[in-house]
Parts: sequence; C-alpha cells; structure tokens
Amino acid sequence: MNGPEKHSLTLHGHRTSVTLEPEFWKAFREIADEDGKAINLLAAEIDAERGDANLASAIRVYVLRRFRPA
Repeated sequence: MNGPEKHSLTLHGHRTSVTLEPEFWKAFREIADEDGKAINLLAAEIDAERGDANLASAIRVYVLRRFRPA
C-alpha cells in the first residue's frame, strides 16, 4: 500500500486539493466512469451532501458504501 496522494479537483469553479490513498483514487475514478460522470462532477455532488465531514473523508465513505454489499 502506498501513501496518500494529493490531487487537485475543481468544485463549483474553484480548485481544491484532496488527499486520498491510491486505492481510493482508483475506486473513485471507477465509480465516476461507471456513472458516466467526470470525477470533478462526482466530487461536487459528494461535496454538496457531506455536511460537516471533510471532503476526503466524505469521498472515502462514498466509495466504501458503493463497494459494500447492501
């Protein structure tokens, strides 16, 4: 397992950096591709729903929920 990687995203016209482990970046991109969405759009949707959680944590939880069986 590699250490976290920082990537820039554009949310609502503003640049921000998010730090995730490579495995989460890969899974996040797979979800975006599966949904036919740009990664920035998916991140913006998660951002709009995240409440008080930081964006990196909200993305990790989103990925986990998508890959866990119901």
